[in-house]
Amino acid sequence: MFATGIENSIPTINHGKTRIDQMESSGHYERWREDFDCVQEIGINYLRYGPPIHRTWLGPGKYDWEFADLTFADLRRREITPIMDLCHFGVPDWVGNFQNPDFPQLFATYAGAFAERYPWVQLYTPINEMFICAVFSAKYGWWNEQMKDDRSFVTALKLIVKANVLAMIEILKRRHDAIFIQSESTEYYHADSPAAIGRAEVLNQMRFLSLDLNYGRRVESGMYEFLTDNGMTREEYHWFLEHRLKQHCILGNDYYKLNEHRVFADGRTVAAGEVFGYTEITRQYYNRYRVPVMHTETNLWEGPHGDEAVKWLWKEWANVLRLRNVGIPTVGFTWYSLIDQIDWDTALREQNGNINPLGLFDLDRKMRNVGKAYKQLIADWRNVLPASSVCLVVPIKKLSEHDDHDAAGRDLDETRLAGE
Repeated sequence: MFATGIENSIPTINHGKTRIDQMESSGHYERWREDFDCVQEIGINYLRYGPPIHRTWLGPGKYDWEFADLTFADLRRREITPIMDLCHFGVPDWVGNFQNPDFPQLFATYAGAFAERYPWVQLYTPINEMFICAVFSAKYGWWNEQMKDDRSFVTALKLIVKANVLAMIEILKRRHDAIFIQSESTEYYHADSPAAIGRAEVLNQMRFLSLDLNYGRRVESGMYEFLTDNGMTREEYHWFLEHRLKQHCILGNDYYKLNEHRVFADGRTVAAGEVFGYTEITRQYYNRYRVPVMHTETNLWEGPHGDEAVKWLWKEWANVLRLRNVGIPTVGFTWYSLIDQIDWDTALREQNGNINPLGLFDLDRKMRNVGKAYKQLIADWRNVLPASSVCLVVPIKKLSEHDDHDAAGRDLDETRLAGE
């Protein structure tokens, strides 16, 4: 599947009293029909997308589905299959942050309500980039709770992953063939010197924590000690081992130039740029989890010459083809995002209004060079890939194969009889 994502599915980041809403800053609330036109213009049939959580989830059991009803009805009419992104990086103010012990059950109820209303939706990413969300919120002090200690990080991590697992359980109750595409950042830490090897090894174990817990895989002994030393109980740990839903999942992984890190003897890290690259790092994750892979995010600035992003697209696509050619089941590729992003150069920590030229289209909805290249790539490869012997065919139902429901998933015949 060829996919893109609307960058505005990053709904909210809390900074004290400041809330950054990318859907609003990009104009998506007013121009969503144009944005869906852009998706179709490229030739994309899959869209990573979700309703704005802070405008939709108003309180326990309280929802405003108006915008979601409009947009999802239109996606269905266009036969654009959504990969449902329910929580990207932030939560509504009333939830607080990822230190709230009630968050997992609250979020699971929200996910169940969504699946109840839109039963035709099959593909889900309940919580996006769980590891990055916990690191940026509770390790770096950037987002949400803005904490910087190991105990806060472990608390955020275990609650985020538990929320993701509980959400999958609730969705499966309503859609037994739901498929969950984990969009998780794939990382690697390179030791700068022999003195940095120990720290790099710890970080290279830590990078797997969110997926280990999510897939019910036992962590290394050092990581078990780290988790329990920082507040995870044995019962909490065993809960993840006992709720294994890996068989319903695709390992969606994200790769950018910033995903590889150089570690120094004093523990400092800096971005290393592309050293191993997507193929090698994805091979490490696949060998660990043995589930189908999808490249769920990548991008690069268009650059002063206008072709830097085009070259990066070609390189990432070549990496995806290499994975398939060596027998790793790879089912999709995503350029993220559809429209240019705003203030990602400061990781949303500042509201400067800086336009980051990372999209397939600019904010005026004019196609960038990388958009033209992606459109051509899709046209060239769409009919070739399904014939490959290593292609895994994911059992996705076409939207036209579902029963006749309205945007909220209600049977039209029943609603007519009820006089609606």
